[in-house]
Amino acid sequence: MAASTSKRRRMRRLPAEVTSFVGRRQEVADVKSLLSRSRLVTLTGVGGVGKTRLATRVATDVQRAFSDGVWLVELAPLGDSELIAHTLTEALGIEEKSSLSPLESVSEYLADKKSLVILDNCEHLLHDCAILAEELLASSPELRIIATSRQPLRIGGEQTLAVLPLPVPDSATARLSTDALAKVDAVRLFVERAEAVLPGFSVTEANRDAVEQVCRRLDGIPLAIELAAVRLRALSVQQLLTWLDDRFRLLTAGSRTGSRRHQTLRALVDWSYDLCTEPERLLWNRASVFCGGLDLEAAEAVCSGDGIAREDVIDLVIGLVEKSVLVREEHPSGVRYRLLETIRQYGRDRLAESGEEEALWRRHRVYYRELASRARDQLFTSSQVEWLVRLRLEHCNLRVALRSGFDHGEGEEGLRAVTDLLYHWKTSHHVSEGRRLLGQGLSMVTRPSEVRARALCGAGWLAILEGDIPAALEMLEESQVLGERFGLHSVLAYVALYTGMAHMYRGDIEPAIKLFEEALASYRAAGDGVGDVMALTRLSLAYSYEGDAERAVAAGEEALRACEARGERWHRAYAMMALAIERWRQGDAERAAGLAKQSLRFDSSLHDWQGMGINLEVLAWVAAGVGDFERAARLFGVLLGVWQTVGAPMAGFGHLTGYRDDCRHRVHQALGEPAYKAAMQRGARLSLDEALAYALEDGKPAAPRADGAVRPSPLTRRETEIARLVARGLSNKEIAATLVIAQRTAEGHIEHILSKLGFHSRSQIAVWAAEQSRSAGATDGGEEDGGADDSRGGEAGKRDRPAPRRAQRNAR
Repeated sequence: MAASTSKRRRMRRLPAEVTSFVGRRQEVADVKSLLSRSRLVTLTGVGGVGKTRLATRVATDVQRAFSDGVWLVELAPLGDSELIAHTLTEALGIEEKSSLSPLESVSEYLADKKSLVILDNCEHLLHDCAILAEELLASSPELRIIATSRQPLRIGGEQTLAVLPLPVPDSATARLSTDALAKVDAVRLFVERAEAVLPGFSVTEANRDAVEQVCRRLDGIPLAIELAAVRLRALSVQQLLTWLDDRFRLLTAGSRTGSRRHQTLRALVDWSYDLCTEPERLLWNRASVFCGGLDLEAAEAVCSGDGIAREDVIDLVIGLVEKSVLVREEHPSGVRYRLLETIRQYGRDRLAESGEEEALWRRHRVYYRELASRARDQLFTSSQVEWLVRLRLEHCNLRVALRSGFDHGEGEEGLRAVTDLLYHWKTSHHVSEGRRLLGQGLSMVTRPSEVRARALCGAGWLAILEGDIPAALEMLEESQVLGERFGLHSVLAYVALYTGMAHMYRGDIEPAIKLFEEALASYRAAGDGVGDVMALTRLSLAYSYEGDAERAVAAGEEALRACEARGERWHRAYAMMALAIERWRQGDAERAAGLAKQSLRFDSSLHDWQGMGINLEVLAWVAAGVGDFERAARLFGVLLGVWQTVGAPMAGFGHLTGYRDDCRHRVHQALGEPAYKAAMQRGARLSLDEALAYALEDGKPAAPRADGAVRPSPLTRRETEIARLVARGLSNKEIAATLVIAQRTAEGHIEHILSKLGFHSRSQIAVWAAEQSRSAGATDGGEEDGGADDSRGGEAGKRDRPAPRRAQRNAR
C-alpha cells in the first residue's frame, strides 16, 4: 500500500483553502515551470507575503503528477534543529526504525517514490534545512522539494523565486474606475476579507481613495491587508487609514537597517497589539508559550493569575478571536485556538520583555504533566477514545513541555509524565519519540526508584512494539529487580506481561503462557482492569497458537465482556482481533471475518496502524482460506504500505509471521507470479479509504462468483451511479451535466472506479455495470459488509486451515 499511504497523506497534509486565493496567477505558472526544471524550488520573501499559500496552491495543482504523495511539512513551531527530520517522519506518516536515524528513515521511505515535499518556514533553521534537503535529493531521484524561507537555502541545483507583495494601484497612472480598482489584486483581497466581517462591503466612489491608499500603505502584503480588513468591524476605512499613517511615521524613526516591508508588518502587528486592552495583551503574551494551539481549559490554567482572573479568560479569548489574534478552529473534540506564527512570535518577544517568561513556561509544563496523568486514569473508561484524540491534538504542547522540563532539570517529573503517556505514544504513531524521551528521562533519573521502575517497564513495551527484543528484555529485567526491591506488585505484573510478549515474539509459547497467567493473577489481586484485559488478550493469542482452541476462545470472550462492561473500545478491538485469529484457525471464516472487520473499523477510526495491519492480515488469510486468492493478494498489496508505515511489520505479534508467510506462499502458488504481482499492485494503488472500504465490503469486484451471482460492489453510491451512466454511453462532459458536477470531478470518479475494479477501459466498466444490474442481488454499493462471499464456514473454510502448533510439533 505504498501508494495508498501516499494518497491519504497527500489529501490530509495539504490544508484545505478556507478563504479565496487571490491573484498570483503568474507566480503559480512560474513555480510550476521552475519545478519542471529543478528538483528544489525555494520561495523567498518577507514574512506575511504569502509564500506558504503560494506553495500549497501549486502543490494542489500538480499533485496528480506525483503518484506517491505530496506533503506539507511545517517547521515554524520547531525550535530545535534535531527535530527537523523527526517532524518530516511525522508528516509523511512513517514510523522511525530503531536501527536508523530519523533522516535515514525518511531517506529510505522516499528513495523510490515520485513525491513532492514542501518544507515550510526554513529561515530559523536554514543551515540544517539545507543539509536535509541536499541529502534527501541525493538519495531520492524522483523527489522534488518546494521550500519557503526568507532567504535561499543556497545548495546546488536550487532555483529561487522571490514572492513579491500583491500588486497595488499605481499612483502614477490614470485614475481607475471603481470596477477596475476592485480588480487590482491587493484591493480585491482587501474587499473580499472586508466582506467577511462587514457583509455588503464594496469599493464605492465614497471610499475608493481610502481603500486604495490603505492597500498601497500596506505595500500589498497579504497578511497585513487581512489583519487591517478585520478592523472594519469597528472603524471606517478613513479611520483605518489615519491609524496606519500614525503608526508608519512612528516606526520609520526606528531601525534604519531593517527592511521597510518588515517594518510595515511590524507596524501592523504593533498596531493590533495597541488596540487590545491590557488584559488582552497579557493573554496574547502568555498564549505564545503554546505550540500547535490550545483550548479554553489550557488557557484558563496557564494564562490566568497575576493580572488575569480565571473567570475573565473566556471573555479575553473571545476578544482576541474577534481581533483576529487568535484563530478559532473546530475539532471533533471541541473548539481550539491558534496563534498565527507571526503573531505568536510577537507575543513571545513581549513575554520575554515582561520578565514573566520563565513563570509561564513552568505553568505550561505543570499543566501538561497533569494532563498526562489525568489521561492515564481514563484508559479503561468509556471516555478513553476522547482522551486519546485529545492527546493527539496536544502532541506539540506535550513534546514542548516534556523537553522543557528535562532542560530545566525536572527529570523525575518529566519521566513520570512520559510514562503516563505510553498509550499516546502507541496510538498516535510516536513510539520512537516516546522511547527517546523515556531514554532521556532515564539517563537523568539514575537512582533506584518507583518512577525509574515504571519507566523501564514502559520503555520495554515500546521496544517490543519496534521489534527491539534484546533492548526490551534488558530494560524489563532491571525493572523487575527494582519492582522486587520496592514491592511494586503492579510493575512486576506488567514486567511479566511484557516479558511474555517478548517470548511470544520469538515463538517461545510455553514460557509466554506461564508469564501471562502470572500477570493475570497479579492484576486480579490488585483490581487492575486494564492489565486484566491485556493479559486475557495475550493468553487468547498464545492458547490459539498452541492449539488450545477452547481456552483461546474463553480468554478472548472474557476480555470482551470486561471491556464492554466498562465501555472500553481500544482493548476490545484487540480482543476481537485475537478471537478472529482463533475462529480463522477453526475454519469459521464468517465469524473470523466479522470480528476482524469490527476491530478494523475501530482501529481505523483511531489510526492505530498496527491494529489495522493485523486485522487486514486476518482478512487476507480468510480470503485465501475460502479460495479467493485474488482478494487475498490485493489485501497483501494494501499491507505493503501499512507495514511500511508502522516500520516494524508484525511487531508485538511476531509469532503470527508464520501464518502470514504460509498464506502468501499459497496465494502466490495459486495465482502464479504475473497474476499475484498484478493483484498486489492493484491493492497497493488504493488510497487508505478505498483500501478500508474494499476490506470491509468483502468484494472481489472484477469477476462473478462461481454460482453466477455478482460479488458485492466496492463502489460508493455516487461511483455506482456514474458507472451506470458510463454503461449508457455518456461522455465525461455529459455525466458532469447530468449530475450537476464539474467535469474534472466526474473524471476523478471514473479514475477511482477503474482503480477499484482493476479495469483499464470504460467498456469494462460498462460490462460490469450491466452485470450488476442483471444480478438479483445487486446493490447500490458503498455499504459496509455488503456480502459474505469470503466469509463462508464449513468445509470451504477448513480446507487451508493451519494445523495446531501441538500437532505440528508432534508431526516433527
